[in-house]
Amino acid sequence: MHKNMGTTDRTLRTVVGIGLIGLAATTRGPVALASGVLAAVMLGTSAVGVCPAYVPFGIDTREEKHA
Repeated sequence: MHKNMGTTDRTLRTVVGIGLIGLAATTRGPVALASGVLAAVMLGTSAVGVCPAYVPFGIDTREEKHA
C-alpha cells in the first residue's frame, strides 16, 4: 500500500492514541477494551503512514503528493 497520511494526520493520531492508552489504563470493562483497541489502531496506522479507511475514498493527506 502507498502511504496516504501526512505529518499532521500522523501526529494527531499519535496524540489521540496516547490519550486513549491513558483512558484504557484508568478504566475497566468495555470502555478500557474499546479504548485500548482504538489506541492500537491509531498508533499502528500512524506508525506505518497508511490508513486503510482512506483508500476506498481516495483520501490522501500528505503535504507533497508523490506518484
